[in-house]
Amino acid sequence: MTDQQLIGNYPHQVAGHCGSGALRDLMQWAGLSYDSTPLSEGTIFGLGGELGFSYLRHSAMSPPIYLVGRGPDLTGHFTRRLGITATQHATDDPDEGWAWVRDELDQGHPVLCWADIAELPYLRVRLSMSRHDIVIIGYNDHTRTATVIDNDRADPQPVPYDALARARSSTGFPAPTRHTTYRLRYPTQLPPLSSTAADACDAAASALRHPEPMLTGDLDTTPELVHGYGLNGVTTFVDDLHQWSDLFPPDQLDTVLRALAAFIDKAGTGGGLFRRLQADYLHYLARHTHLPTAQQAADTYSQLAQVWSDLATTATTDIDITTRIAALTDTAQQLPALEQRGADDLHILARDLTT
Repeated sequence: MTDQQLIGNYPHQVAGHCGSGALRDLMQWAGLSYDSTPLSEGTIFGLGGELGFSYLRHSAMSPPIYLVGRGPDLTGHFTRRLGITATQHATDDPDEGWAWVRDELDQGHPVLCWADIAELPYLRVRLSMSRHDIVIIGYNDHTRTATVIDNDRADPQPVPYDALARARSSTGFPAPTRHTTYRLRYPTQLPPLSSTAADACDAAASALRHPEPMLTGDLDTTPELVHGYGLNGVTTFVDDLHQWSDLFPPDQLDTVLRALAAFIDKAGTGGGLFRRLQADYLHYLARHTHLPTAQQAADTYSQLAQVWSDLATTATTDIDITTRIAALTDTAQQLPALEQRGADDLHILARDLTT
């Protein structure tokens, strides 16, 4: 066993979302693409088929709202769809978890892992988010540091072993990391673009039309809990937004609005609640397939991304809270019909890609 290892010339650039950014880099490292040009982060996200929507509000949460625009398993769905063998390992034994990483690196493979952002020293954040994707490309027993690639940093980051172990053993939101490690093995070529993209578009449309709830159990008996998923969830969010000025005192309302903006544009969404990444993917399909329905879907998701980002901008505008809420509710009124159109466009495009 060696005491240090580093994968050289690993391709990386800052990304909008940890999962799609990590997979983009790994695909480029593996030399896989459809036209000899590295796939963009947006195309990676779109081929995952993980677009979605979930909204929660409850006074016990901090902040009391939660908003997310994607599903929970981009890595699993993307790798299966693209013919990549992805074996997911998880353990509560830190030595076993670290041994998996070292073994992969010693074989020359970069390692995709989960980590809690609160325990990664280079991020300097207090918020816990345990399912943050990082790629480990090296280790050094002399300095007791691992070399980490993160979508939020342009350069590789040295992370002390003890900090990395804490990040990989977190029990924070939304799930314990359990030293989760992926063993990835790549095909020699990718499956056909049209059928792969059709499957991804159909999956995204289905996730919006027939969503799986983020929470399980008898939620309707939970006092004060407001929750909604998929297209109906967008309507739930817009309707609930009208009540915020009555539900929250002014000082808390300002905090909630800033949290809303962060969930839309800052929390690793690629901008516009992941709709901007989806639009990038659809523009890629329009260029490669010349299908009018691909361009139509791309235009719809570009518009959706802009409306969601406008909502985030308005939420943090330096104007009085009453005016801000009025502007927010006015902008948000566009979302249910536009999200419905987006899901319809994806369904039609999936059909056209297979004919």
